[in-house]
Amino acid sequence: MLSQAKPGEIRSSLPANPPAHGEPFDALLKDVEKLILPGITHWQSPNFFAYFPCNASGPGILGDLLSSGLGVQGMLWSTSPACTELETHVLDWLVTMLGLPEKFLSSSAGGGVIQDTASSAALCALLAARERATNYSSNKKGCDGRVVAYVSTQTHSSLQKAAMIAGIGVDNLRSIDVDENFAMRPDALASQIEADKRAGLVPCFVCTTVGTTSSNAMDPIADVAQVCRQHNLWLHVDAAMSGTAAICPEFRHLQNGVELADSYNFNPHKWMFTNFDCNCFWVADRKALIQTLSILPEYLRNQATESGAVIDYRDWHIQLGRRFRSLKLWFVIRHYGVEGLQHHIRRHVELAQQFAAWVRNDENFELAAPTPLNLICFRHKAGDAANQTIMDRLNSSGDLFLTHTKLNGKLTLRLCVGQTNTQAKHVERAWQRIREEANKLPSAA
Repeated sequence: MLSQAKPGEIRSSLPANPPAHGEPFDALLKDVEKLILPGITHWQSPNFFAYFPCNASGPGILGDLLSSGLGVQGMLWSTSPACTELETHVLDWLVTMLGLPEKFLSSSAGGGVIQDTASSAALCALLAARERATNYSSNKKGCDGRVVAYVSTQTHSSLQKAAMIAGIGVDNLRSIDVDENFAMRPDALASQIEADKRAGLVPCFVCTTVGTTSSNAMDPIADVAQVCRQHNLWLHVDAAMSGTAAICPEFRHLQNGVELADSYNFNPHKWMFTNFDCNCFWVADRKALIQTLSILPEYLRNQATESGAVIDYRDWHIQLGRRFRSLKLWFVIRHYGVEGLQHHIRRHVELAQQFAAWVRNDENFELAAPTPLNLICFRHKAGDAANQTIMDRLNSSGDLFLTHTKLNGKLTLRLCVGQTNTQAKHVERAWQRIREEANKLPSAA
């Protein structure tokens, strides 16, 4: 599970210099097994319960392999029309599959694009929000220190990096307080925006989260959206892991209000069995995004682009070059079908809810946060040191892999059920091993 390699151990096993002559492929594979695999943490193990999942599947791997073999550079429609048009089509499929608003369809004023990660999607949304708020002047003149953006105290750390890269600055990224369920407080957001406006600042952007990383908290999108509309702020919804759950209609209430968002993203590479990297990002107004990111040097000019009849996805993200990512996503959707994907998501949630019930009914453990989907935040009642010991012993055993967070200042264990091949027996074994290590604590002796 978790690699037990020590720092520098892998490098020290490798030759100091590259080979002067080519080596047979068998030698490469032997060294993969001997030198590389001991340094791998096995994200595809059914006993991987750490972080959020980063899933692969047979059809996703085959789609990625085919993409690599084709070697497409899909920066423009003209450089491979199928690369662009399949992506547009699959992103439109997903709007329907996830119950997203029709304004995200390519046939509307919006549309979708595949990014590498949610970090890139959030950065693009922040850039577009910055430009809209400054009437597209900050791209020319830079930021003047007055542009402000808003997240919650539980928002993913990638938004801090986005503020740095976008030139807004971390000091101008406001962290809004959360409620007892770790969800953003709309009243606190409104108060901070009003205070910033009185100070002569320019609020531009709010990021809400469907399933925060620490606790899977669900921000109240609809209420936050009303605040954003009142002050004309860009609303981005980050549903990186939990967005996949919206494939099942019964979970869509968790992102009520998404129809009011300016942009939205989720990661099929987390919980939709599509191997890394694959983030789906939609905007309600593609013109705002394209106007923010488009540069057209002479060497990229071509008749199709000039006609305005095609999409050039190079204008939808930071980098120029792009891979044929939609191929693996297309393979996954076609292989599983909507019903197949729903089956696996529902099963993962069912297993997680069963685990939460075991915790709830154990006198030595407690839940640390609500469990709306497939992440259980729990802890041993003996305190931080006991929880650290339990986690360290489990992770060093190789039986399973857990990670932690801090909620209300207390070290909290996280167990996420979402790996492609995880079954009931793996979750049952995880709970058995957790209790075994808990029983070895000094206070339990």
